[in-house]
Amino acid sequence: MHSTRSRTTTLTSRSSSVLLRPAQTRPPTTSEPRPLPLSDAQRKTIYALSTPPGKSGIAVVRVSGPDALGVWQRMVRSTSDEHSRFAQTSAPEPWKLERCHLVNPHTSEPLDDALAVFFRAPRSFTTEDVLELHVHGGRAVVGAVLAALARVPGCRPAAPGEFTRRAYEGGRLDLTQVEGLRDLVEADTESQRRAALRVAGGETRAQFHALREEIVGCLALVEALIDFGEGEDIEEGVFEEARQRAQRLRDRIQSILSDNRRGEIMRAGIRLAIFGPPNVGKSSLLNFLARREAAIVTHVPGTTRDILELSLDIGGLPVLVADTAGLRETADEVEQIGIERARKAVEAADASLLVLSFPDAVSETPSGPQLEIPAELAPLITPHTFILLNKTDLLPTTTSALTQALTALPQHGCWAASLASQAGTTDFLAGLATALQDRYGLLRDSEGEDANAPLITHARHRAHLESALGFLDAFLDTHAPEDIVLGAEELRYAARAVGKISGLVDVEDVLDVIFDQFCIGK
Repeated sequence: MHSTRSRTTTLTSRSSSVLLRPAQTRPPTTSEPRPLPLSDAQRKTIYALSTPPGKSGIAVVRVSGPDALGVWQRMVRSTSDEHSRFAQTSAPEPWKLERCHLVNPHTSEPLDDALAVFFRAPRSFTTEDVLELHVHGGRAVVGAVLAALARVPGCRPAAPGEFTRRAYEGGRLDLTQVEGLRDLVEADTESQRRAALRVAGGETRAQFHALREEIVGCLALVEALIDFGEGEDIEEGVFEEARQRAQRLRDRIQSILSDNRRGEIMRAGIRLAIFGPPNVGKSSLLNFLARREAAIVTHVPGTTRDILELSLDIGGLPVLVADTAGLRETADEVEQIGIERARKAVEAADASLLVLSFPDAVSETPSGPQLEIPAELAPLITPHTFILLNKTDLLPTTTSALTQALTALPQHGCWAASLASQAGTTDFLAGLATALQDRYGLLRDSEGEDANAPLITHARHRAHLESALGFLDAFLDTHAPEDIVLGAEELRYAARAVGKISGLVDVEDVLDVIFDQFCIGK
């Protein structure tokens, strides 16, 4: 009994001591709350690598925005202690390329021995303060510089085309110049370079601006009639003069639109489809044009089943050459699919090249050599079809048959050659280049300028001009004085449609599409 009481007392005491123990209190927190990160809208200075990624001798990192000068002061250091022109608090001499040391803005660790140039707003590409850092093109160097820029307050990576978009928004470029600049960067051939340089230089902008101003001039005449009417203040015949001007504008726009899409084709590439019977040398021709073994060549008919496309430079023009399956009757299901695709490719192409075997296609007749086109190929021949008669090496060279046959062939768009022996291939390639240049290329005048340069280079231009043409037609269908207000509205719509080409009106819906196609550093 005593031991039980004693045990109970002890437990109670222990319980009491636990219950009565004072609670522990945490020390007061003295640290400040962590600052919120800046949003992209708050970080108005952008940076990006403006040269292609990868190893190179030099890489250019571009910085644009209100904090570009701050980047200079944080990261650029002088190479000479005696002339500390690049001290952290100093201002750079604008538009002058200087040698410097790049350092990490937080640790002052050296990053590279570089060149730096500062462009003061508004005399820069973006019309903002711009800093260009020319560093060595190693991946580690570029990565270290970009990582350091990421830690500078107010800086963020640029979106695709954002530098050019800021140039547009700052009034440095209009939309046609933006498109020309993108085309210049992507140009692969001489004709593309020349056309893009014209657009980027503002020639297209000037022509569309003049066109819009003429439409506005017509609108001014009609608006004057609405405001004052013909009488003492407005002379008679004003509405008729406006109609005559509108008719001339309508004819001019129609002429611009009737260019067979030369500008768009030259920019995107001429689609040239090679077609013909099996085993006549179509794949050999593709390899000849590509100067490499791009297609499989065998003596087995039907080797090519699918379409093989290559982008080539022919006479300075961009040409998308497609090698297609040989066209013939066959029970092979796979080959039938290839033949159907070949027919569709020929029909969709801008130009086509029919390849035939000279010994099979040219026959002797009482009136002389005659070119015979297989019946299954005849429906695919159009005014845009060229003809190459291959395998001239199989003709007897001891007679005058070859000379007579060549004389009897059509002189325009038809050549004879041997892809096996290379005989006649030089003349064929030169003739094909000349024919494509005559049809799609730019002609030079006596002063070396482009004499027939197309005004339309993008489908967007064509769509807006077609809209303007419709509005001008609607105006010409109006009759004064009962429809004069409606006529003025049609002219206003026409001027707005042409203005959208250069971005003179609100075109926010097309901006994202245009600039998203740029590379990051442009």
